[in-house]
Amino acid sequence: MERYIAFDIGDRRIGVAVSDPFNSYALPSSTYVRTGFAKDVAALVALIAEKGATKAVCGLPVNADGTPSEQTEKTERFIRALEEAAGIEVIRADERYTTLAAHEQLHESGRKAKEHKKYVDALAAAGILDGYLSKIKNKGAKQ
Repeated sequence: MERYIAFDIGDRRIGVAVSDPFNSYALPSSTYVRTGFAKDVAALVALIAEKGATKAVCGLPVNADGTPSEQTEKTERFIRALEEAAGIEVIRADERYTTLAAHEQLHESGRKAKEHKKYVDALAAAGILDGYLSKIKNKGAKQ
């Protein structure tokens, strides 16, 4: 059975989420603070192994109209390095508005804005993974 891990890749932090054992929903896991390209890739490969993930889903940042941005290419470069190092399929998923939705969720839960940094990236990764899991569930239902 597949097990998914998701990453919300930012310049400073990377949010991490994993699927439940039945791939029904995403669980926010942690936030990794970046220290350098090669170390970051190695740390995510270790997380993939630790969580027993067979596939990864990475958020791909694009402009509001869906066109690529400067951040899209930076993230693509990181994803290609991760694919090579981890040896597993890395699925790209549209991450538009996932961070905004995570901030709203934290606000609604009563967290103060200055506390958001601790949780927002993992919640955004969970949003990315939930979107992907819903997409594959819907495909299965239509077949």
